[in-house]
Amino acid sequence: MAETSKKGTRRANGETAIYFGKDGRWHARVPMGYRDNGEPYRRHITRATEDLLKEEVKRLEKQRDQGTAQQPGKLWTVEKWLWHWVENIAKEVVSENTYDGYEVAVRVHLVPGIGKHRIDRLEPEHLESLYRRMKANGSKPATAHQAHRTARTALGEAVRRGHAAKNAAALAKPPRVEEAEDEIEPYSVEEIQSLLIEVNKRRNSARWMLALALGLRQGETLGLRWADVDLENEYLKLRRNRLRPKYAHGCKESDPCGRKAGYCPLRNQVRRETKNTKSRAGRRAVPLPGPLVRMLRAHKEVQARERKAAGDLWTESEYVFTKPLGGPLSPNTDYHDWKKLLGDAGVRDARLHDARHTAATVLMLLGVPDRVIDQIMGWEPGTSARMRARYLHVPDAMLKDVAQKIGEAIWGPSGKGSVDKDQDNET
Repeated sequence: MAETSKKGTRRANGETAIYFGKDGRWHARVPMGYRDNGEPYRRHITRATEDLLKEEVKRLEKQRDQGTAQQPGKLWTVEKWLWHWVENIAKEVVSENTYDGYEVAVRVHLVPGIGKHRIDRLEPEHLESLYRRMKANGSKPATAHQAHRTARTALGEAVRRGHAAKNAAALAKPPRVEEAEDEIEPYSVEEIQSLLIEVNKRRNSARWMLALALGLRQGETLGLRWADVDLENEYLKLRRNRLRPKYAHGCKESDPCGRKAGYCPLRNQVRRETKNTKSRAGRRAVPLPGPLVRMLRAHKEVQARERKAAGDLWTESEYVFTKPLGGPLSPNTDYHDWKKLLGDAGVRDARLHDARHTAATVLMLLGVPDRVIDQIMGWEPGTSARMRARYLHVPDAMLKDVAQKIGEAIWGPSGKGSVDKDQDNET
């Protein structure tokens, strides 16, 4: 720190100038770095006493030396930073689906809730207050958690770049999300058989059995191409995911269609159809049961007849499961087809993803080793135990069977063993 001067002596550019002003207050000009145009930047501060001023100078110089000081022209509000981060940083490095989640959290919750704060003055309490308001307005805890994770990631990048000294979201406590996995009841064998009867009446019937028998995710199934399916050796390779389509208006601003982009007659698709699977566990070979091989062979023959009948109207996409004229299936259409299938089969309603729970549980009941289950389901080695705990559901009948075996092992087949009838009367 530079020495004090009551005469305002000029000092070298690299030193802090401290002086007593004509206004009766102490002033300092602290070198903090350089502006975007290369000119030196000095921060001017003033305090009533010399001691208070020196304390503030010491704080600023420490921030400068540690690289955490706010730079000139970069006074980010939370709103400004969040939009900059989601559009210019996150968008370039995350998947389309992850970006969609970030964008919704920023637009719907974070910007309206905390956007006016300066990023370097945001406190954990601001975020916790937002979460409480979200809950009061009817948002589920999981929605608040999504907003929290988005804020934590965005603010973490701001801290890394020196725009804020701390990550307020990392310090904030999000609302507790109650585990709801016990509410998921896998389909029984009888329910699967009821679905199979209805599935066989439908186009793309094998699509649903890939979910129920092998637990393939929606994106994995809809992203399958015939080049990924080896019917001779009875296996398929998973290496890509079908993405939800996203559209932009194709109509002119001077003559808008008045509809949402997805329904614009001249719409343009602005998102790729598929993305390659990122993880090694996700890129995997999955064995095909014999009945499913036969279903896929029959499906391929039906598709060949559809292609011939459509003629020039057929869109060659090479996907295993397509629209009647060959184009790729939309995940949204696929979802509604699943719901209709459940209704027509008279089977209780459930998410399409719950079929994955069913497949994992069936593999467990068949005694398939954990490592093989992980391979079929596409679970990473480091997370496989947690994923098994989430997806494998032990039926009541299995628990009762285990209890019976314990009883037979300890008390004998009759259940009486060497139990002393008078033992409960002992004092």
